Amino acid sequence: MDTLSFKTKSLRNEDVERKWYIVDAEDQVLGRMATTIAHVLRGKHKPNYTPHIDGGDFVIVINADKVRMTGNKVNQKEYITFSGYTGGQKRITAKSLMEKKPIRPVELAVKGMIPKNKLGRAVYRKLFVYAGTEHPHAAQQPEKLEL
Repeated sequence: MDTLSFKTKSLRNEDVERKWYIVDAEDQVLGRMATTIAHVLRGKHKPNYTPHIDGGDFVIVINADKVRMTGNKVNQKEYITFSGYTGGQKRITAKSLMEKKPIRPVELAVKGMIPKNKLGRAVYRKLFVYAGTEHPHAAQQPEKLEL
């Protein structure tokens, strides 16, 4: 009996082909949308996904100010930051954060779903979030990403 030998093809940085996707966040649930975006940013939707290579695509999010949260999260969810100094912990509710910086909840949701290392920082740089419908990436001809 002849044994077949298959080799796993590992993706190299030189072989990565990146596409541009656009996501309309209007009336999308924040967490569900963020998981799909993080999946595409990492490149997990591609058949040649390699964990240690940044093989993901670029994602543009428009209408980030119109994203919604289920339940009473808008009033109850708190974003906590800490400066490192005594008494340097600050808390802000999702509602007031969306009023001050409407793109920040989307950025934080996606950032929490990618690795916390050099690779994660490289992946996060491919995310572009805008509050309105206008974006400066028309030249890249982004495809609409269905959620």
